[in-house]
Amino acid sequence: MSSLEEPLGLDNMPRLSVIGRLQHCTSTACRPRADEMEMSNCLIEGRECSSSNSCIEEYGWRRKARDMFSRDSLIWKTSRNERNQMIFNKFFRGMPRYVKIVEVGPRDGLQNEKVIVPTAVKVELIQKLASCGLSVIEATSFVSPKWVPQLADAKDVMQGIKDVHGARFPVLTPNLKGFEAAIAAGAKEVAIFASASESFSKSNINCSIEESLSRYHKVVTAAKELAVPVRGYVSCVVGCPAEGAVPAEKVAYVAKELYDMGCSEISLGDTIGVGTPGTVIPMLEAVMSHIPVDKIAVHFHDTYGQSLSNILVALQMGISVIDSSVAGLGGCPYAKGASGNVATEDVVYMLNGLGIKTNVDLGKLMAVGDFICKHLGRQSGSKTATALSKITADASKI
Repeated sequence: MSSLEEPLGLDNMPRLSVIGRLQHCTSTACRPRADEMEMSNCLIEGRECSSSNSCIEEYGWRRKARDMFSRDSLIWKTSRNERNQMIFNKFFRGMPRYVKIVEVGPRDGLQNEKVIVPTAVKVELIQKLASCGLSVIEATSFVSPKWVPQLADAKDVMQGIKDVHGARFPVLTPNLKGFEAAIAAGAKEVAIFASASESFSKSNINCSIEESLSRYHKVVTAAKELAVPVRGYVSCVVGCPAEGAVPAEKVAYVAKELYDMGCSEISLGDTIGVGTPGTVIPMLEAVMSHIPVDKIAVHFHDTYGQSLSNILVALQMGISVIDSSVAGLGGCPYAKGASGNVATEDVVYMLNGLGIKTNVDLGKLMAVGDFICKHLGRQSGSKTATALSKITADASKI
């Protein structure tokens, strides 16, 4: 990862107390150390300078000059690292060391785009995403072309990626017919989707919640016979465009039903992106009272810019699977006002800054986002990609 792509972490974040005292330092007020002749040593060492050209060090227990190779310097550095670790433990205890990112761009991302992307471009998109290190990429959906014409080429997409290795490619199946078509096309994993909102269930899949669960029980039973893993989605876990706030107990009920029937993982989706940590935490607590935390994933849309804060609290609660979409593509054709998914680039950047592994190459991922955005004729929805691209472009002019 280049320096431009490297986020500030706890080890390289300047302390606010030091920054606040920078105005007290002048070029003649601090005695420079040999290794800091060309740097603002007051900022680096955290010293407050007096008008008499003498430096009073911030740390009372360390009042003598330090050499960069001295034992004192090593003690100081060790103390700083220990302090950072204490801060991390205080605020981020229980967070996973590795997060699995489920890339949903080729399916959830493209299904709501006005432009119908050619099959060859979809196949190339998936190939490029796999080359970034993403281990799970939702490839397409076997739904009726009448309802989602953007994904009418599901069979051809599966044929185009049959020789792509290094990742898993689950597909969405709304019913038994869709499941059978997916298996015939070579799918090795499938996903089903229910809603915690009665109104949204009827508008999205034309049936009630209970009817959808009965329908999916048949899909899961058929999948078990073929040893095909099934992922379960729950939509509208915080709010519904028709009903408003959705009770956490309803979300927990639907999630538990999907888990009990045999879904290996339950993804909780804030379909219209209205969630905040204040509403996401009780919803997750309700679900976690019925389902093991390692079987739960989160899926946030970024309508109100709350996705990263919601992901952070999910991580603090022990969740280690995050759905996201390259360049922030997507939305929901049946949820008016819903914006795209949280951008995969933004998620990776934040996780890098927290020291959490993803095995995803951010530079390559940004290039993939640029690739698909050019085909769609739109700007990237990733703030990270936008910022880093601007920095790179400005640097090239120097």
